[in-house]
Amino acid sequence: MSGPRVNSFFLGNSSGVNFSIILSSLDEETGKLQLANCNGIKRAGDWHLTVTPGMNASKVTVSLTRTLQLCLPNGTDCCTTPLCVVETLQVLACRDSVMLAHLLIQAEIYANSSFTGNVSENATVIPNQAFQPLGSCPCDLTAAACDVRCCCDPECTPDLKQLFNKSCFTGVFGGDVNPPFDQLCSSQSMEYIPDWFPFLCVQSSLNNTPFLGYFYHGSISTPGVPPFKIALQTSPGRIFTGYRQGDPIMTEENEYFTIPQQSVAGQCVENAPVAYLQNFDVKCLTNLASYKEGLPRDVRINTGAGDFIQQNVIYRTITDTGKFITENENLHAAEVLCQNVTFAEHYMFLWKDKNIEQINVTVFLGSLCDGETLAQRFTVTFQSLKSTNATELFENPGYQVGKPVKAANMNASDTSGSLNIWQPAGRGLCTLASSTPVLFGLDSFSGCVLEVGINEDCSLLRGNVTEKLNSLIQATHVGKRSNSSYSDLNDWVEIIRLDPFNSDTVVSSGNLRGICRDIPANLNIRIIYADVGAVQGIPWQEVLAVQISYSTIIWQFQCGLICENSTSFFPITASVQFIEVPAQPPVPMTRFQINYTEFDCNRNDVCWPELFYPLTRFYTGEPYSQCLAKGLLLAFLVLLAAMMSNPWFSKLWNSSLV
Repeated sequence: MSGPRVNSFFLGNSSGVNFSIILSSLDEETGKLQLANCNGIKRAGDWHLTVTPGMNASKVTVSLTRTLQLCLPNGTDCCTTPLCVVETLQVLACRDSVMLAHLLIQAEIYANSSFTGNVSENATVIPNQAFQPLGSCPCDLTAAACDVRCCCDPECTPDLKQLFNKSCFTGVFGGDVNPPFDQLCSSQSMEYIPDWFPFLCVQSSLNNTPFLGYFYHGSISTPGVPPFKIALQTSPGRIFTGYRQGDPIMTEENEYFTIPQQSVAGQCVENAPVAYLQNFDVKCLTNLASYKEGLPRDVRINTGAGDFIQQNVIYRTITDTGKFITENENLHAAEVLCQNVTFAEHYMFLWKDKNIEQINVTVFLGSLCDGETLAQRFTVTFQSLKSTNATELFENPGYQVGKPVKAANMNASDTSGSLNIWQPAGRGLCTLASSTPVLFGLDSFSGCVLEVGINEDCSLLRGNVTEKLNSLIQATHVGKRSNSSYSDLNDWVEIIRLDPFNSDTVVSSGNLRGICRDIPANLNIRIIYADVGAVQGIPWQEVLAVQISYSTIIWQFQCGLICENSTSFFPITASVQFIEVPAQPPVPMTRFQINYTEFDCNRNDVCWPELFYPLTRFYTGEPYSQCLAKGLLLAFLVLLAAMMSNPWFSKLWNSSLV
């Protein structure tokens, strides 16, 4: 054993069994352990034996009762050497003087390296680090031992220092805690000393070194996981002055009001804050084992004006669970465990200006059994109290983040169009993938895969991929605003299409099978928008232009050892990028304001760093002494002109002439 405690087990019935411990020693003549008998007790020297009886086994614990601390000067009851305990123990189990079991323990225990003893009253006075260094030898890290390459370590003897005398630590870490600084007149550390250095250098002792100014008064803070809280405002008056679009909704406990939502990766986040004036409709998969309840229904919400309102909750029961149960394992009815859980939650926030006036919550409950997968649904809808139409949530005609982009097909009799991206399902095949509308302000990236054979015709493949990508854009125009009228063409912007290469102009790849050039594998949708104003503090955002382009690649069939009669997966993707630009073009900068790179005289028309270039040593047109003399003369003339332009100089000159 190497620690102060060891455990073992005695198997069998321990009733009537006497356990004892014996501190054994070697026989000087034979060199063997002395024979043990059953007359021992449960304590031997510094060792103690405890037995915890059980049904068919008893736990036997041998523990050391002495301290394992190294001795301090004049210390007692401690370890004098690092190897503190070297002893041999025997644990016996006897019944009626008959030995039933025998356990031999060899103990080699080292002293603890940490100090837990009493601190002497003669405490070391630590100097103030703001005025003098804390230690004269920072590289002395090991007590009572010589640190290699630390020449200031007092434990290092001259013989040891000879081993690393030429490799000592330098600088402050090596003991030079007061190095000469560059401002000293006697300092020669600077490679280039300017001519004015003797006029501005410092005559000071090393005890007044500027390195002491690097001392930092730190503070210790307790680490912890920050909750969804914000700091309370201590100023009098109302806590909030109203919500703005995108602000998290707060509760009475000054925490975020959270509802499960989908992340960018598609997974559900349980404690996701609800943002003001941002609707969402999500579904989260769960089962009976991982089901968790959300926030309590009695949580009061901060209206934004400093007061709080209660949620109006209505409970309903789901009778048809087929719309929510997506997977059902066939289990025997006798072993199925069911529980009443929440199937859906619908939140309706009634708002006015920057405040929340009312919250209506509809909760749908149902029975979820073990082995079933539930698709929970959570919806949040914001409705203005000034709106007469329940479907029109905002009076702001501009787009709101998270709302679908409005599209139209002006070349068809039915002008309603669509601007979509893929929503893959199952294996991710394009034949099984559905589509979802492009949401304003949210950059997206989605895709699906096509099954392609090695003998695929390049022209057919190129046409098939182009058709799949074009199926996402069933529109010729995009609405500038969310309420753009189909009858007014000025409310729409035409989609700029940069079509892929025509199949007639594609360079042939020869007779190579499984290789096709210029395949449009990615559809790029770029939407340029701007903030053109605000309605009740909510930004009014309009679409200015829409561009659609294609990224082409060289497709090559991927296969293993055998390529015949096999198919490969070809991924095609669609990306959406929203680019914000100023509503009005900025005023162009003059050539004096343009600054490509700081102090870049090669690109800027005006180079301020070269204003005093003739006075520097880099100027070689004239001797440096002449440049310096002319510079001093110029400075004198400027100073003289400034003095003569002062009114008091005129009075002094006139008085001298009188």
